[in-house]
Amino acid sequence: MYGIVLNDKREVLVSHERRGGYEFTKFPGGGVELGEGILDALHREFKEELDAEIDTSTFFYVNEHFQASNFKSTDQVISFYYRVTLDYVSIKTGVSNLPLGSSEVSDFERVSWVPLSQDLLALMTFPIDKMVLTKIL
Repeated sequence: MYGIVLNDKREVLVSHERRGGYEFTKFPGGGVELGEGILDALHREFKEELDAEIDTSTFFYVNEHFQASNFKSTDQVISFYYRVTLDYVSIKTGVSNLPLGSSEVSDFERVSWVPLSQDLLALMTFPIDKMVLTKIL
C-alpha cells in the first residue's frame, strides 16, 4: 500500500530507493506485514520511511490486473493507493537513510517533492505507480 501526498505547489512526494543493487523511484509505502491491516501498514510505512504521522487517508486505487513483482517474478503484486494528508513540515527531504532492516551500506531511502507533470512518468519505476500517476494527472 502506498500514499499519494500532494502539496499546495502541485508537487507530489516520491521515494528514491536502492535495495539489493536495484534503484527505483516510487510513491512512499510498502508491503503489509503478517497480522497487519492495510491502513495499519500504511501508517507504519509512513512512520518508518518519513517519520511522519498520517492525518487523513482516502482510498484512491487498487490494481485489478495481474502484475508480477519486479523483485521476485513468481510473486504477484496487489497495490492499494491512498491519498494522504500529513504535517508537511515534519518531512525531511533530500536526506538519505538506510532502509529499515537493510545491512547493505549502499542501500538508501530518500524522499523529495517533484512537480506533478508528464515528466514524472519517466521518473517512476514501477508500472502500477505510472498508471496511478496518469490517473492523478
